[in-house]
Amino acid sequence: MDATLIVIDSDAELARAQDLVARLMVSRNPTDRGRLEAQARLVAAYEEQRWPRRRPSPAAIIEYLMDQHGLTRADMVPILGTASRVSEVLSGKKGLSMSMVQRLRARFRVPADVLIPEPAKPRPRRRTKSAA
Repeated sequence: MDATLIVIDSDAELARAQDLVARLMVSRNPTDRGRLEAQARLVAAYEEQRWPRRRPSPAAIIEYLMDQHGLTRADMVPILGTASRVSEVLSGKKGLSMSMVQRLRARFRVPADVLIPEPAKPRPRRRTKSAA
């Protein structure tokens, strides 16, 4: 198969590149394997730049863990405190305390750094005019 690599600068070129990857995947030509790997890397790089992954919130992680273990909000009360605290944590209104993180770690066997949100990036300080 004659296939040149497509450098991706737009969503239209992304569609063309994905089509090329699909054609290269079914090719029996051994030289197409290298082209396939190179084009797939270009597609992945463009997608990562265009749609970067964001770390899930602690609330989203807890909801996922609850779903995987078949737990309800009532089942989370011993871990997070009261029913209202469970609601506040799952809605994102309240963060997790370190004791909650420890209990979640023990119950679900997940690393603590998954449950602790990344610190907010500091905002640049505004320069003020000094009184003269």
